[in-house]
Amino acid sequence: MNIRVRVLNVTHVQPAQTTNQPQHGAMIKLSPFDTSFLALWPPQMLFFYDGTSLPPFRSLVSSLRVSLGATLAVFTPFAGKVTACSDDHDVVIDCSSDPGVRFVEAEYSGDAADMRRLARDKEHDTEAFLQLVPELEVGRLPAPAFAVQVTRPADGGGAVAVGVVMHHAVADGQSLWQFMRAWSTTSQEGSLAVAAAPTFDRAEILRHPKAEAGARNLARFCAPELPKVNKFPDPDWRRQSQRTYLLTADQIQSLKRRIQFLQVKNGDGEQNHTPEPPTTYVAIASLLWTSIVRARSVNSAAADDDDEYVSFPADCRRRLRPPLEPGFFGNCVKVHYVRATTGDLVCRDGDNDNGLAHAAAGFRRAMREHVEKEDPLGDADRWVDIIQGLTRERLTVLGGYNRHMMYEVDFGWGQPSRVEFVLMTSLLGAPGGGVQVSVTLARDHVNTFEANFLSHVCLRACTTI
Repeated sequence: MNIRVRVLNVTHVQPAQTTNQPQHGAMIKLSPFDTSFLALWPPQMLFFYDGTSLPPFRSLVSSLRVSLGATLAVFTPFAGKVTACSDDHDVVIDCSSDPGVRFVEAEYSGDAADMRRLARDKEHDTEAFLQLVPELEVGRLPAPAFAVQVTRPADGGGAVAVGVVMHHAVADGQSLWQFMRAWSTTSQEGSLAVAAAPTFDRAEILRHPKAEAGARNLARFCAPELPKVNKFPDPDWRRQSQRTYLLTADQIQSLKRRIQFLQVKNGDGEQNHTPEPPTTYVAIASLLWTSIVRARSVNSAAADDDDEYVSFPADCRRRLRPPLEPGFFGNCVKVHYVRATTGDLVCRDGDNDNGLAHAAAGFRRAMREHVEKEDPLGDADRWVDIIQGLTRERLTVLGGYNRHMMYEVDFGWGQPSRVEFVLMTSLLGAPGGGVQVSVTLARDHVNTFEANFLSHVCLRACTTI
């Protein structure tokens, strides 16, 4: 890797004054929702800002540090670390905040114009992106919960990149959005104000009869030799390409109507009822999945009756009984899977719309049978078996959520010009009711993916948002 970012300074930010400690001291026992992410690549997120409203770099860094400290005083788990607390594979978040959040100040080798180019290009400059986010080692406990990197261009001003990374066993996407919104508001207004104080207590989750055993099973699967964690392999960025596209609100509505028409045509609705149009998430996820499978199937040995899987996260906060409080901070998403055959999605007869209809029907069944009706923790004792039973080469993993409005993260310098998860296929809410779609694929698959994806919607490449 070419070195394109130079570290200027590394410090640690501690909570300004801890005002929101966990109920049972500094330790938070992880639930099955948490331990299911123990070995995953930590999500890395980049926020690009530019324009005349940017303050000088030293002033900007000072503002971010002060506001981060104030926010950590309420969101204490992000100031802590993930650690093992017993020989029985109990894993906890230690919120004692020593040494705090690693805060990196850095300089990019290009000028402001080059940094703005990074924020515009459809094709990600992954080598640069990976150096604009901080590192966070999850392969051995204790492991930090959160880290920040702020990077200026070589000519000093006109653009800045704010990179964050979190340990996924500490928080999910909803919680990260909750934290980033609070931090940016604190930076902008000078004081912390949250609609609902975050709560960290997993007691209601762990009270479920299968929860504690499920959490330990997952911990043993991910880390049979604590404190070592058998993390999933890091993505090989040299062999992958990541591209980003913007779907406007009109394009999304058109896609949803098209899928509804196909459902009517195929008789997919309930008896005597016209099927409702899919949700925005289901419509876009269905198009993503079919386009990815078709790209991977070119020159592949996959047979039409081979199984394909797609995983998607479903929020369980309101599905638990009793539901969690609105401000819950942590993991409360369950990963669900949709299965279809390669032939159903590829449709080698040339009727690509049938593949899209199959995918949407599969998502709808999963939502109806598993997300809406099932006890989210009812099969927690089988989560390891489910994971082991998947064929990873045929699995598409979707991250992010279109309701997470990361483009509203304004630290006082205006909204970001670009927001990205690094090396993740994901959906993010975009301005004007649009959705940003980022896809990561092997380099020899990405052009075929794009041709299929673009053929279904009149779409423009994401250059500026």
